[in-house]
Amino acid sequence: MRKISIAAMAGLLFLASCKKEGKEPEYNQNELAPLSVEFDNIVGGTNLYLNATTYTNAAGEDYTVSLLQYYVSNIKVYKADGTEYVVPQDSSYFLIKEGDQASGSALVNVPEGDYARLVFTLGVDSLRSTMDIDKRTGVLDPASGMDNGMYWGWNSGYIFLKMEGLSAAAPVDGSGQNKFRYHIGGFGGYSAPTINNIKEISIDLNQAGVAKVRKGRTSNIHLMVDIGKVMSGTTTVSIAANPTVMFSDFSTKIAANYAAMFSHDHTEN
Repeated sequence: MRKISIAAMAGLLFLASCKKEGKEPEYNQNELAPLSVEFDNIVGGTNLYLNATTYTNAAGEDYTVSLLQYYVSNIKVYKADGTEYVVPQDSSYFLIKEGDQASGSALVNVPEGDYARLVFTLGVDSLRSTMDIDKRTGVLDPASGMDNGMYWGWNSGYIFLKMEGLSAAAPVDGSGQNKFRYHIGGFGGYSAPTINNIKEISIDLNQAGVAKVRKGRTSNIHLMVDIGKVMSGTTTVSIAANPTVMFSDFSTKIAANYAAMFSHDHTEN
């Protein structure tokens, strides 16, 4: 009996040791830790390659993509019980550029914890868009924005999403190319009312993995961004009918489309 008891005790200790090793470390909600949000651009189920792969839109038109950039801002995370953490605004503006690995993700600091939902804005909010120039630095610097072609002016504001490419469905432009251009923005206006294409995106992380943020490591929320949805969704966008869309009423239809292009693939903890 004594031998059996000792063996049983050893087994229990082994199981307890295994559980302890596999247990997620406790967290201190008063400590900040890094969280990355990765934006993986695709078209349907295919990786996005600039100036290379030919894709087909919902209107049956073939196209290639030469440029893709968009602003992500105002990041918030939520625990399962609804507890919210808002990343300080000054640290919450990112310009995602396809083809530039360094700008393919947003890195922020949030309190340690387990987060079940991610919320962010696609675009630049009206408050920041109308602040003095010295409050708009980094990727929001209008001078830098002009270099990147992502800023219009005080009343029109920033271009939230820019997508350009070639398609035989587009008319020949001044450069002799069949080019389409979608420059979508509009925050509501500074001195006069304008269109408002700001979109808040909410991502449920429960199914593909909550973000377990801890010091000493960087949790990464991996999002797939299907840019094919720029031309499909609530409105099918034909390149032939709309080769160039900028600051116009039709831009609201494209913005409504691209609000649905984000999905959660997995989380790396």
